[in-house]
Amino acid sequence: MKKNDFYLIGALLLIIALSFLAIQISRKDKVKEGSRVLVTINGEEDKSFYLNEDTTYKILHENGEWNTLEIKDGYVRMVDASCPDKLCVKHREIHDDNESITCLPNRVVLRVIGGQKSELDGIAN
Repeated sequence: MKKNDFYLIGALLLIIALSFLAIQISRKDKVKEGSRVLVTINGEEDKSFYLNEDTTYKILHENGEWNTLEIKDGYVRMVDASCPDKLCVKHREIHDDNESITCLPNRVVLRVIGGQKSELDGIAN
């Protein structure tokens, strides 16, 4: 390999890195105005929170069980729960329209309403 080959490879790597950075910055989702998360307990609506307001909310059930949700930077996630498997806590944070986090043992569902439309379809999601 010659000296110019290294310059070409370096330039290509730089272009790829800058392109990747530009794509990541442009894809950074902003919170859609009016998007909110709906908290449902036992199939009944309990509370609703806007995704543009950072907050933490603890759901206390009559039987002593609990779930804690956190809204931060336009995303909602379950940070703690009294359920044995903690699948809801392990679930990734959500912000796209109609995404949900479900805690079956405690019968809690967090569902985003009016959020960004996901680029993935229902099958790929």
